[in-house]
Amino acid sequence: MKKIIFLFTVGILSSCSTTTLKTVSSNKLYEILNQQSYGGATIQFYEILSESNEIKMLLNDENLKRKITPIDVHQANFIILNMGEKPTGGYSIGIDNVEETVDTIVIKVKIINPEAGSIVTQSLTTPFCVVKINSKKKIIFI
Repeated sequence: MKKIIFLFTVGILSSCSTTTLKTVSSNKLYEILNQQSYGGATIQFYEILSESNEIKMLLNDENLKRKITPIDVHQANFIILNMGEKPTGGYSIGIDNVEETVDTIVIKVKIINPEAGSIVTQSLTTPFCVVKINSKKKIIFI
């Protein structure tokens, strides 16, 4: 009987999976929250959201409201990068590099165009990217 209970316990314990917690570095300067080919604006622009009422508007988006905490509203800035309307697929916009100086955050935007002759979707796209900057410093785009 003891052997059966022992084997049963070992079987249950070996079938249970363990959960590994991944910690995100608290000093990570930025995080891409959403990046898509459809859903952006029809004109190209970069917008910085730094006021709490502006940031709270992001919480209306189903994809973003789970990624933004109440603390983020007071400790982070958000940027929206819109590439504008493009005639085909294969276009994207994002972050190439982010550097922090003493009083600013310098962001280099990455724009990708489809290669000549590449096969792309034949529909209008509006690429965009939403990024959280873990700082309240002034943001400069280059």
